[in-house]
Amino acid sequence: MAARDPEATKARIFQAAIAEFSRYGIAGARIDRIASEAKANKQLIYAYFGNKAELFTQVLGRCMVDLAAAVPVDPDDIDGWLDRLMDYHAAHPELLRLLFWEGIEYGTAELPDEAARQQHYAEKVAAVADSQARGVISDAIPARDLLFLLIAMANYATVVPQMSRILVGGEDAARDRLRRSVKEAARRLVAT
Repeated sequence: MAARDPEATKARIFQAAIAEFSRYGIAGARIDRIASEAKANKQLIYAYFGNKAELFTQVLGRCMVDLAAAVPVDPDDIDGWLDRLMDYHAAHPELLRLLFWEGIEYGTAELPDEAARQQHYAEKVAAVADSQARGVISDAIPARDLLFLLIAMANYATVVPQMSRILVGGEDAARDRLRRSVKEAARRLVAT
C-alpha cells in the first residue's frame, strides 16, 4: 500500500482548483470535479481548505503572492515592469481569470480577505509613491490611480482576449504592436 503524502495531495487539489475556478468561477466550480482531477477524496478538500468559497480565496491569494514574488512593481523601470507583467500573465492567464470571476461574483461587496489584499496593494502603491516623490515618475496622477491604470492597460488584453483579437488583431505582429503601444501610453502617463 502506498504511503499517504498530505502535502502532495494538497498540491494536486490546489492545482485542480486553479483550473476549475479559472474555468467556471466560484458558483460554477464543483468540488467533485476538483477531487476527481486531483485524485483526492472530496472530504479531504473540505478538511484541508474549508468550503468552496474559502478554497477559492486561498487559491486566488496564493496566485497573487506568486505574481508579487515573480514580478514586483518597479516604477523606476516602467517598460521592464510592464514587459515582465504581460509575460507573466501570458504564461499564467488563470490569475486574471480568477480575478475576473471574483469581480463577477463579488462585485463591489467586501472580499473575504480584503484587509490582506489592501495591504498587498498598499505596498505596491507605496513603491509608486516613492518613485513619484523622488521625481522618477510624474505625480500628476495619484499613486494608487496610476498603479490601477498601468495594471489595467497591461492586463486587459489577457482578460478579454476576444476584444484584443477583434480590435488589435490576433497575429503575433499585432500583439507585439499592442505591447509597444501599452508601453508608450505608460511612458506618457509617468513622464515628468
